[in-house]
Amino acid sequence: MRECFELRDVDAGGRIGELTVPRADVTVETPALLPVINPNLDTISPRRLAEEFGAEILITNSYIIYGTEDVREAALEDGLHELLDFPGAIMTDSGSFQLAEYGEIDVTTEEILDFQYRIGSDIATPVDIPTPPDVSREQAERELEITQERLEIADGVDTGEMLVNAPVQGSTYPDLREDAGRHAAGTDLDVFPVGAVVPLMNDYRYDDMIDAVAGAKRGLGSDAPVHLFGAGHPMMFALAVAMGCDLFDSAAYALYARDDRYLTVRGTRHLEDLDYMPCSCPVCVAHSPDELRELPDREREEELAAHNLHVTFEEIRRIKQAIRAGNLLELVEQRARAHPTMLDGYRTLLDHADQLEGSDPVSKGAFFYTSHESARRPEVLRHHQRLDRLSVPDSLFLTEGDSDSERYDESWRVQPPFGPFPRALSKSYPLTAEVPDRTDRGALEAAADGVARLVGCNPETEFALGHRGWPTDVLERIPDDVELVDLFGEDG
Repeated sequence: MRECFELRDVDAGGRIGELTVPRADVTVETPALLPVINPNLDTISPRRLAEEFGAEILITNSYIIYGTEDVREAALEDGLHELLDFPGAIMTDSGSFQLAEYGEIDVTTEEILDFQYRIGSDIATPVDIPTPPDVSREQAERELEITQERLEIADGVDTGEMLVNAPVQGSTYPDLREDAGRHAAGTDLDVFPVGAVVPLMNDYRYDDMIDAVAGAKRGLGSDAPVHLFGAGHPMMFALAVAMGCDLFDSAAYALYARDDRYLTVRGTRHLEDLDYMPCSCPVCVAHSPDELRELPDREREEELAAHNLHVTFEEIRRIKQAIRAGNLLELVEQRARAHPTMLDGYRTLLDHADQLEGSDPVSKGAFFYTSHESARRPEVLRHHQRLDRLSVPDSLFLTEGDSDSERYDESWRVQPPFGPFPRALSKSYPLTAEVPDRTDRGALEAAADGVARLVGCNPETEFALGHRGWPTDVLERIPDDVELVDLFGEDG
């Protein structure tokens, strides 16, 4: 376990943790949002971020400070906390974003880390190479090698109590992300940003984003605090948290406000399109859409930025409560219905159910089956895997019905999507699941796969399956030597 990070609660891949930032003498509860502060453009003051919105940590760009003479001199003389008037922790970026945007920067890793230390940064960042998506594998490998060399340089710099980021690159190659994560975890650096994913999010490629994070997480292991660099839209926070991200930095609240864009957890609306305020934050309670539109430009921008922050911080709190309650994946499923590409992201998340299962609690609150995607959740996978451990008699009747069959030694229940289990486990999580009466094909197929697994693990046992009119193609998933009994037919 890394000394600066401690886990408190987990659900799926999501976790509530505590990131200790010794130089700031604060502990940040994660998941956490880091509002982006441009030192040359102050939409919402850092002090207000702390006092009104509860921000415990923010991020600013040390390269911009380094290159702006008057700001640089003030930062060196007074320190970042005094310059920004912020009581929490301050992370600084190194200029890698500028490198990605403009192709070059005139500072080395040693120089920028030293500068970040001298201005009082609490969490610093070396100069990595943010390799964009879809480049050739050769380019991705070459640039990853440079990033890893720079991480090793950063690992050798004496930074005192200042924590240091170890960015995880690798473009859209999950195996390179995994290798990069493993290399970064092998250093003594502290926080692990998954970098160069902004182009994926800008293009709504949430499936590729999840694959990139999943690869990085496999390499990093479970004790690493993970920062999703550039993730600022509240619509996708729950999805990213469920895959194991702990920190997010957002400039969206200010950038979107500048263009009269209004954030919601279901997407972005233009102020001109709103007839009603679909929100109860202080801004939306105090103004109608017409009143906001009539404000002077600067005042309207500030009010929209405040709304955007309220929505964003509210979603972070909602996610924490979902983790604590054990229903994070239900929240992710709700958010997945906001946009087709979010649904792609959720389905990709479930492609990694085996990875999520390793951290998902064995017991928690109710399991709600709300769509066929629920049949692919880690709880279903775990139940199927644990069928191997169950002791079975010489003959066994598996049934959706309640009555035993006298022909068999025992009768077990079958409940989609989990499949078979001894009746004694009926009150155990997740077999207490709330499932619709109109069972969908995904649940039936998962249950059939559970039956097939149990049968395959016990070739000497005689099995029968009592089902309630399962479709023929679902029944084809059941081994041929299992006797099939249609309970609807018996009832008729």
